[in-house]
Amino acid sequence: MPIAVTFLVAGWTGSYALAGLVAGGLTAGTALGGPVRGRMADRQPNDRLLLASAAVYGGGLTAMALLPAALWWVAVPLAVVTGVFQPPATQIGRALWPRITSGPTRQTMFAAEATLQELLFIVGPLLAAVVVGFGGGRTGLLVLGAIGCTGAVGFALALRRAGHTLPPRPSGEAGSGAADSAGPAGRRRSLLTDPQVLLVITVIMLMVAGLGSIDLAMVAWSRELGTPGYAGGLMAIYALGSLVGGLIAGTLAGRPRIPRRAFGTAAGALLVVPLLPPVLHLPTPWLIGPVLFIAGLAIAPTVAAVTERVGELAPPDRRGEAYGWMTTATTGGISLASPLTGWLIDLGGIAAGAAGAAALAALGALLTLGMKVRRPTAEDAGPPTDGPPPAGPRGTAESPPPPSGPSA
Repeated sequence: MPIAVTFLVAGWTGSYALAGLVAGGLTAGTALGGPVRGRMADRQPNDRLLLASAAVYGGGLTAMALLPAALWWVAVPLAVVTGVFQPPATQIGRALWPRITSGPTRQTMFAAEATLQELLFIVGPLLAAVVVGFGGGRTGLLVLGAIGCTGAVGFALALRRAGHTLPPRPSGEAGSGAADSAGPAGRRRSLLTDPQVLLVITVIMLMVAGLGSIDLAMVAWSRELGTPGYAGGLMAIYALGSLVGGLIAGTLAGRPRIPRRAFGTAAGALLVVPLLPPVLHLPTPWLIGPVLFIAGLAIAPTVAAVTERVGELAPPDRRGEAYGWMTTATTGGISLASPLTGWLIDLGGIAAGAAGAAALAALGALLTLGMKVRRPTAEDAGPPTDGPPPAGPRGTAESPPPPSGPSA
């Protein structure tokens, strides 16, 4: 979506700076709205939330696409509001896995999701480039918006059909012991008041910042060589390594060791540094391909393990909010990476930008050593109990309430 927005606004104004301002507004809105969307998903039927947010999100993108060029500045606040209402499909999906899966099956599903994300990182930019190339920025924005909204509607209908539209009932059980506590006035405290939740969210932000910096270094290297097209290919190789790593991780038994995976991700970023200018001038960028593939192997397994840990730490009735904070951390990591990597590249070349990426990833890996080892619970070994069973084609109010008490 930011690619289509950039092309649209740059076509209006002739300025990539102004285009970046609008695209940044969309990203900022997505980050700001993450916890809010997640909290709403924890408190109301998620099919209605998906449908309502899709309507606002699609309407905002359509209005942005149909703006006259002279009113380009209206796109800035419009982009922020549109980003806030991005359908919370990711939060709802991640919060649902612990309710309908357990043990190794749950680990496999989180690994599969992280692997599919790598496919999206490959296909998404290519799709945007093709649509914009054939139809221009307006068409690109409308088509991509239609795809996103169609996915949200389809997901809402699938949840309704499966009988998983109702949020989990509030429980006295805590994922980490502190995150679900109420304040002195009976208000729910922020999940970030739990040190373990805050630690995991910080790890996510640093790891994403490091991985985003590697992508930016590849873009800068390709532009320096006068062949910008290389950037897409090199980033695709990096993502392909992550995809393969995710497929392998999905077949492994036992609980994932997050520090080991995180340090593997940081080591992968470090492998790339000595192969970049000014340290080394390769005759062709494609020679770095095998190293990029190896460097990416630990990414999806790390993302899957950390994503699962977020769901374990949050109380069942606040997992949507927890994954909303994860969305904010991911967006914040990307925002942190852009100016920092650009400054390092200006200061010391492409290798310096990649070294900064490795440093951010290494810092995130070091923080994983502070994560407490979670003891297995009944939810890990037995069938899930806190999700309403399917009870008909609608699967909403007709579903009986989940069991409560000791048996739950």
